[in-house]
Amino acid sequence: MSELPKTFDPAAIEARWYPHWEQAGLFRSERPGAQPWTIVNPPPNVTGSLHIGHALDNTLQDILVRHARLQGKDARWVVGTDHAGIATQMVVERRMAQAGQKRTDFTRDDFVGKVWEWKAESGGTITGQLRRLGCSMDWSNERFTMDEGFSAAVLKVFVQLYREGLLYRDKRLVNWDPGLGTAISDLEVETREVQGSFWHLRYPLADGRGFIEVATTRPETMLADMAVAVNPADERYTALIGQMVRLPITGRLIPIVADEHADPELGSGAVKITPGHDFNDFEVGKRAGFKAADMLNMLDAKAQVCQTADGLIPAEYLGLPGNDPKAPADARRLVVAALKEQGFLVPHVDKDGVEHDAEPRRIQTPYGDRSGVVIEPWLTDQWYVDAATLAQPAIEAVRSGAVKIVPKSWEKTYFNWMENIQPWCVSRQLWWGHRIPAWFADDGRVFVAETHAEAQAEAGEGVALKQDEDVLDTWFSSALWPFATLGWPENTDPTLGGRYSNDVLISGFDILFFWDARMLMQGIHFMKEVPFKTLYLHGLVRAADGAKMSKSKGNTVDPLGLIDAYGADALRFFMAAMESQGRDIKMDEKRVEGYRNFATKLWNATRFAQANGIGASQALEAPKADLAVNRWIIAETIETVQALDLALADLRFDGAANTIYQFVWSRFCDWYLELIKPVLQGGGEGAEETRAVAGWVLDQILVMLHPFMPFITEELWHALGERDNDLIVARWPMADARAIDPGARAEIDWLIRLVSEIRAARTELNVPPGARLPLHVRDASGVTGEQLDAQAAVLARLARVDRVEGEAPAGGALQIVVDEATFVLPLGEVIDLDAERARLTKAIAAAEKERDALARRLGNASFVERAKPEAVDKARADHADKMAEAARLHAALGRLG
Repeated sequence: MSELPKTFDPAAIEARWYPHWEQAGLFRSERPGAQPWTIVNPPPNVTGSLHIGHALDNTLQDILVRHARLQGKDARWVVGTDHAGIATQMVVERRMAQAGQKRTDFTRDDFVGKVWEWKAESGGTITGQLRRLGCSMDWSNERFTMDEGFSAAVLKVFVQLYREGLLYRDKRLVNWDPGLGTAISDLEVETREVQGSFWHLRYPLADGRGFIEVATTRPETMLADMAVAVNPADERYTALIGQMVRLPITGRLIPIVADEHADPELGSGAVKITPGHDFNDFEVGKRAGFKAADMLNMLDAKAQVCQTADGLIPAEYLGLPGNDPKAPADARRLVVAALKEQGFLVPHVDKDGVEHDAEPRRIQTPYGDRSGVVIEPWLTDQWYVDAATLAQPAIEAVRSGAVKIVPKSWEKTYFNWMENIQPWCVSRQLWWGHRIPAWFADDGRVFVAETHAEAQAEAGEGVALKQDEDVLDTWFSSALWPFATLGWPENTDPTLGGRYSNDVLISGFDILFFWDARMLMQGIHFMKEVPFKTLYLHGLVRAADGAKMSKSKGNTVDPLGLIDAYGADALRFFMAAMESQGRDIKMDEKRVEGYRNFATKLWNATRFAQANGIGASQALEAPKADLAVNRWIIAETIETVQALDLALADLRFDGAANTIYQFVWSRFCDWYLELIKPVLQGGGEGAEETRAVAGWVLDQILVMLHPFMPFITEELWHALGERDNDLIVARWPMADARAIDPGARAEIDWLIRLVSEIRAARTELNVPPGARLPLHVRDASGVTGEQLDAQAAVLARLARVDRVEGEAPAGGALQIVVDEATFVLPLGEVIDLDAERARLTKAIAAAEKERDALARRLGNASFVERAKPEAVDKARADHADKMAEAARLHAALGRLG
């Protein structure tokens, strides 16, 4: 047994134990014949650094994998990183720019080589940070979404889906990022509310008999308008349906079509339709009979005006930015000026009667989350996956219970999205990523194959082929994560060695559709089985005020800074304790500090054990015990194991953390260690029994707490004595209900209640802490009498009372009722009873005054409705506190008689 230092130093412990675990291979110990248990981590971007969301997600996973390992399972936590196409290419291009270089200065292969160089130098930042958090991942089999084996799986999936007719090339609208020059996913689009305008335009009817008015926030797109839509039920326009409009500026003839997309209550009820530059308009255009190939496109890849297929855009608009207020000129300003000059702009009249070109509006505008530029809906040729077909088995898997979503409330959202799923655009206009295995002949034919040689063989000798320049969306490759990381397609075992399906997936709800659902689709299609049996969706970690964290708001929290300040164990326990199913977490650094104090309390309890000859237990089963206090703590330990097992099985992380916290802090440290001090000091057989029991209980605590706080528990495990193994591979406690002793529980629970009541009453009545009080008992049963005799030493020590036979003397006394007995403690010789009554009366009056004032404020409807919600919540909390305080003081006064 090595003596623990007086001060708990998390940093020193963490620096020692993590390298030991990893170098000893304990994250993937060999357990032949053991039940496989597998979880995969959501692969973080190779460019990433650990943020607070990663800390939550990986803490929850590590709790489960450490628990499974302690249960004797062959637990494996698959780890790896995502190549993060856009993010990584941006990082490398910025680095090149510092050296005065551009990507286009190099060949594609040379640039990709530079990205691999960057990864070798700087791509491991987040993996080191995951180690600091304590994540017990299988680093010996770390994967990367562009490693050789994984890339082979990606190519196989693409080719097979294409040959099955589930992947195809099509012309559709995409989220186009003009800054990056690529299509991006919805996840990479952030919507911002910006100041904009609402213009009203008059379009002349082609027959010259009037106008139809439309409204728009993007007047420049009228250069590519192809229709005007009105609601078929809108009687104002019934006679106009089917007629033609001649557009100003271009002179293009376009039809007036009927479509329910047009809202009669919004604006004029008529909507300009630009199917090549608006997602809703695209669908209206299709319903109106326009083929995607015939839809007009007026912007190029840099969001500058280009000529439409009909050649009707005037030359002075070509090459201008569509909308760029910072540019000397843009199409928007030119269009508005031309419409105004020609009399087609309807002025907005403000409340003062002043005319303006447009009505000011706050407009929801999409921006690229990395480029920071406005995203354009753009009509382009891309590769698509037939998600609607792949979604059907994934929908059924959740409906049938083959996959359990926790919390269950997310099922409705899942079904709604999956049942209305759109084709999945999987191509990106980048150089870094899995290059699409498709080759084009000069005549337009396409050949999809895993290699150029296979494509050439299919095309025939002498046919010149050029490979598609695009790469695959990173979500396409990460959708294969649960099985491609385990050796597929080389490993043909349908269970991949018993590890597919994975046991559980932990994920943020924000990637339910982008990652989780796509893994279900691809896993079921290629493996004929679900990729995971349970999908646990956790919430977001928000700022203390409930706001979403963002760098722009300056309210982000660095988890590494919290680890430096309080230790990884404290941060991990905070994450677990605050993770309540279906709710977001509010960041609270004081709570993290509180859990560091919890670790310190356990540290000091172990130092107490060392000082009193309590060491490592040699038994898995509880030692034999005769003393009630020992039988009680054994039962409490067993019930804690049972409650912890149930909470972890139900993925109730907060319940599990609270269970072990309350047991360690309250039952073991605050009560058991105090209750056994007289026994240890008295020596004899009772002391030896108590040392054995205390050592066993402390061992069980370290094992149960290890998944949550791995570092301190491993340190204390070894500090208590010689061990045959490290704690990380110890045995999970056995929940043997036979060890539960109702009689011992009744006796010790009675003792705790009695001591607590006496202590509280002494505090309320200002009894000096060191004063010893006589204790008289009335109406005690035989059982209570026996318990008083058995626990006399404990009562004398913890409550500072000495039992006195006979009736209590007349005069002021403290009276407490526990069960059937009344306990009387005379106070006349200890405190000034009159002065104490006066103090309590005055305190009652003050508390009631504040209580009533707060009640009046809360009864004021104006305050409740107009005040900030946090002010109302505080007033309610304060009112509840004052009510409780007044009640407590009344009870104290009543005890004086």
